[in-house]
Amino acid sequence: MKITKKKVYRWLKVLILLYCIIGIAFYYLQDRILFHPAAVGIHTPYHFEQPFKEVNIPYNKETNINVIQFEALLAPDSVHPDTPRGVVLYFHGNKDNVTHYAKFSTDFTSRGYEVWMMDYPGYGKSTGVFSEENLYAQALILYKLARSRWRPDQIIIYGKSLGTGIAAQLADVRDCRRLILECPYYSMTSLVRHYMPLWPVGSMLHFKFPTWQHLPQVTAPVTIFHGTSDGLVPYSNASRLKPLLKAGDGFITIDGGGHNDLHDHPEFKDHLNKLL
Repeated sequence: MKITKKKVYRWLKVLILLYCIIGIAFYYLQDRILFHPAAVGIHTPYHFEQPFKEVNIPYNKETNINVIQFEALLAPDSVHPDTPRGVVLYFHGNKDNVTHYAKFSTDFTSRGYEVWMMDYPGYGKSTGVFSEENLYAQALILYKLARSRWRPDQIIIYGKSLGTGIAAQLADVRDCRRLILECPYYSMTSLVRHYMPLWPVGSMLHFKFPTWQHLPQVTAPVTIFHGTSDGLVPYSNASRLKPLLKAGDGFITIDGGGHNDLHDHPEFKDHLNKLL
């Protein structure tokens, strides 16, 4: 079968058209593709298996920051048995709201720490504009609220998936006892480029989350957990953060670990127990 120049040009036009359509669609729909919030009515009561307090912070006229504060479950100190060891500021992933991540709080509350989970704008009962700048600003507000009760050496900043970029930025600008990142990305740009290598994602993305820029500025110890079978954030992408770690930091590889099951692996729990 003879392939004519006319057929080649026709197919080339089709490919170019598809390239443009995919690029334009992603540009305008990227927020829906990357983020999957589940809103909850402000008057809807939350029900969790562990004790908690709900705090609403009126950031401005259109923005409410909803925070769930899970209470420490164990008496960690024989001298002050009712005093928690500290607080974990937990920045969750890109789906649902705090109800999806509440089960992970027991990793810390069972060891004597309070856990404060903040929902992002559009997630749960939080409202306002969802932007990278606003996420950083609201994370700082949560930190300042924690500082009204805790010293920096009693504050652990924890990020999971999407939340790792937020946690890294906060630990860059504020002191803490430790920064822990679960399934982090080198940057949002590099992660999306992995899935869209032919498109100029650097200029297309609304969100950058340059974790790699913040890690070298973090003075607190840093621990990273990542699974070799992560199907969302490739292990190779997170591994690019290794050269940025300082002496005393750790990159913990969970063999066979996926994006959402690290808590099921004994190695993860053993290392987390040592850190806490």
